[in-house]
Amino acid sequence: MYDAVPDPYCYPGTTVLKNRPGLKSQKSLDRFEAAITAERAEEPLPAGRFSAAHYRAIHRHLFQDVYSWAGRYRTVRIARGGSAFCYPEYISREMNSLFADLARERFLKGLDRKKFAAAAAGFLAALNAIHPFREGNGRTQTTFLALLAHRAGHPLDLERLRPKTFLAAMIASFAGNEEPLRREVYRLTPS
Repeated sequence: MYDAVPDPYCYPGTTVLKNRPGLKSQKSLDRFEAAITAERAEEPLPAGRFSAAHYRAIHRHLFQDVYSWAGRYRTVRIARGGSAFCYPEYISREMNSLFADLARERFLKGLDRKKFAAAAAGFLAALNAIHPFREGNGRTQTTFLALLAHRAGHPLDLERLRPKTFLAAMIASFAGNEEPLRREVYRLTPS
C-alpha cells in the first residue's frame, strides 16, 4: 500500500480507496479490480499518439469500472517504502516532458533489440518515478509498454513476464539502477 496522509481517495479511517462498487474491504477491492481490469485489458485499447493524453486514456479504459478518477492525475503526495514519487503539482509537466522525449526518440522505432530494451527501461523508470495515478500505475505501464514495443517492432511476450522479478526491477530503477529492468524488457522481447 502507498503511504499517503491524509488521503481523500480513501474511505475515512481506512486505506481502502473509494471505488465505484462501494467495496470497503481491501481484499474485496483487490479481487474486483484484478478481475475487471483483466476484462478491460482484453478489449481494444484506446487509439492515440503515444502521448500523455493517450496514456491517461489507457488508464481510464482499464480502471473506469473501479474508480471515478480513472485517467486523471493524482492530487496527493504518495510514497512507497519511504521513497516519494513526483509531487502532484509537477505531474502534468513531467508527463508532457517525458512523452515529448519519447516522440523525439521516434517512439523507440528503428532500434535493435538491445538498444530498444535499454531505451524502454529508461522510459519506464522515469514513468514509474512520476507515478501519475493514485492506483494502477504498474498495470498501465505494462499495457503501454506492450503497445509501444509493438509499434517499435519489438512485440512483448507477456507470457514470459515474472511479476515479482519485474517489480523488483522497477524498484531497482527507482533507486537509479536500470540494468535489471533493461534485462527484463530484453527477456520479454523475442529474439
